[in-house]
Amino acid sequence: MWIKLFLITFALSACATHLPEKSTANQPQASKIAAIGDMPAIDLNSAIYEVPVKDGVTYQEVIDSLKSVSEGMNFVNPANFPIGEHIKARGIDPQGIKEVHSFCNLSMGTDIFLDHPEFLVFAPCRIALYEKLDVNKKNILFIGLDRPTFDLKSIKNPTERAKKSAQQLEDALILLMSKARNGDI
Repeated sequence: MWIKLFLITFALSACATHLPEKSTANQPQASKIAAIGDMPAIDLNSAIYEVPVKDGVTYQEVIDSLKSVSEGMNFVNPANFPIGEHIKARGIDPQGIKEVHSFCNLSMGTDIFLDHPEFLVFAPCRIALYEKLDVNKKNILFIGLDRPTFDLKSIKNPTERAKKSAQQLEDALILLMSKARNGDI
């Protein structure tokens, strides 16, 4: 039952992300989309969407979840970038985990690339894992996303098909993040 409620809420929120980006005289601009389930609100003015990993969920559980859930969603993971390890190899303390995982689902992204090949500079979709201080000055693990819908703003006159594809891709990646932050398999 909870899963159905989550999916319905998630699907309805996808519709809400199609708000106009410019204010009109009678209607103020919305800067955030309401939170989905236990996920934070999406700031429409930022390319970055980040969420803290739930207390008690380990780094390895997040990695295992990203692998398992992404495969179930028909994503491939063509590359991982262990940036923290490279920083450490240069004799610098990376101050926790710093890495990027790439995920591709060409059935979702193909329309963007066909209409706007230059969008390839943003591909494949990247999800970062990093540790940083939270509001309580505790070093915690975060999952961050470069939002495809925000990146599409860099394309002049994006097609409706590309906008729809970017939204579908972003929604899927946020769902992946939601599951990974909980360590779901």
